[in-house]
Amino acid sequence: MPDQRFTIDKRQARLAFSRAAEQYDQVAVLQREIGQRMLDRLALVRLQPEVILDVGAGTGVATAALASRYRKSRILALDFAFPMLLQTRKRGSWLRKPRCICGDLELLPLADQSVDLIYSNAAIQWSNDLDSTFGEFRRVLRPGGLLMFTTFGPDTLKELRAAWAAVDEGSHVSNFIDMHDVGDALLRAGLADPVMDVDRMTLTYERVTGLMRDLKVLGAHNVNSDRQRGLTGKGRIQAMQSAYEMFRTDQGVLPASYEVVYGHAWAPEAGHRSNAPSVSLDQITHSLGHTGKVS
Repeated sequence: MPDQRFTIDKRQARLAFSRAAEQYDQVAVLQREIGQRMLDRLALVRLQPEVILDVGAGTGVATAALASRYRKSRILALDFAFPMLLQTRKRGSWLRKPRCICGDLELLPLADQSVDLIYSNAAIQWSNDLDSTFGEFRRVLRPGGLLMFTTFGPDTLKELRAAWAAVDEGSHVSNFIDMHDVGDALLRAGLADPVMDVDRMTLTYERVTGLMRDLKVLGAHNVNSDRQRGLTGKGRIQAMQSAYEMFRTDQGVLPASYEVVYGHAWAPEAGHRSNAPSVSLDQITHSLGHTGKVS
């Protein structure tokens, strides 16, 4: 039986992101930042993809950037929430409109070996089966094709998790898989030369309610299958807010930590492993001067 701590209620997740679509860009500061860092990383990779698949495209911010960078490529934007794709289509910066596909990353509606580059920013944490997801990525990648993705590690929202733990034993915050387990899944899928890196970022808030509001607007609140159903009482919410105060900094703000996991791997060439060069996040942050803090 799957571990319910890491099992997503896909129906609720899809509804949450569908509701979030129109307001998503207003609060997706972190998602845009790590998406841009992944695009910066792509600049160091020699690749001329004919077909690019943006998995978990959301409102199409990265899709548009990919279309601008790879002007001769065919761009596919995939998301499991149809209203997100409507926002993608409305984006006004298109050189040419992408093909939008409403589908799930665990079962891609694409032909075998039909994609040269898979870009996926902050999406695979919504997979219930990483082996199936990476297996699908491997299936649709052409030999020598590149997978580049970000996701979140278990220290993400650790302050919020600790504050709720001081109140009750319920599941209030989404759980995230360890970077090493993600890397193991890449290897099991037969993807070549995987590289995993981690970065730590912090958003800051005046009050916990600001964080909770952002998570709701993002559609990123807890949709784990073992979450508590029904409304959380006002008393417990107030107790959680009081417990969160232990994390208030000397600057008078409340931190919300994010463990950002970056990964890339290659579809092996026919008959042998890819010899494509590996680029680590350390090289990226050194060359571009990123600080690893968003506030």
